Amino acid sequence: MRPSPAPTVPASAEPASSRVYAHLKAGILDRTYPGGSLVTEGEVAERTGVSRTPVREALLQLQAERLVQLFPKRGALVLAVSDVEARDVLEARELVERWAAPRAVEQRERLLPVLDAHLAAMVGARDDGDAPALVEADRAFHEAVVDAAGNAVLSRLYASLRDRQLCMGVASMDMGAARRDRAVREHTGLRDALAAGDGEAFARLSAEHVRGAGDVLRGSR
Repeated sequence: MRPSPAPTVPASAEPASSRVYAHLKAGILDRTYPGGSLVTEGEVAERTGVSRTPVREALLQLQAERLVQLFPKRGALVLAVSDVEARDVLEARELVERWAAPRAVEQRERLLPVLDAHLAAMVGARDDGDAPALVEADRAFHEAVVDAAGNAVLSRLYASLRDRQLCMGVASMDMGAARRDRAVREHTGLRDALAAGDGEAFARLSAEHVRGAGDVLRGSR
């Protein structure tokens, strides 16, 4: 079944292929284009108001990120996340966060104000019942920790892992009050461990948090 029509992407000074890429990636991550759906160059070109060439360029970039698989003359298949890949993504995310933890503690003086801002955004989203905004602030919190560790390759890997995690299901976007409270509580614990310079506790809490997210995602599949 094809996804429902999306609004045309407005023209801007941004390169056409970048606009199409952003449109498609957002649709894949919010499941407007769910795993297993087929998108065609013509369909995307019509929606975004561009020619097929930038659409093809955007799809090639998404294929490099393992979000789609191109099929000549047919289009691009949005890749669903298998149970095995879901497990692998969560394990890889835990490994990266454990690696980053002691290095982030070393950078805590400059990192804490950044985490405080993301935590404040999470609290606001929780209070407003805005699950998508909470998920976005949650992701920004963890990416800031990994970025502070100072390895650009792992930062890019981590961002791709979070993208793939979003593709696993909509459970993270459909959290009730108890889950929103838990998310804020766990991130507050992470922030406090970092402020105390307790690298061991920070690494342990990071691992527990990822495993908890995995339990929720597995329950939604």
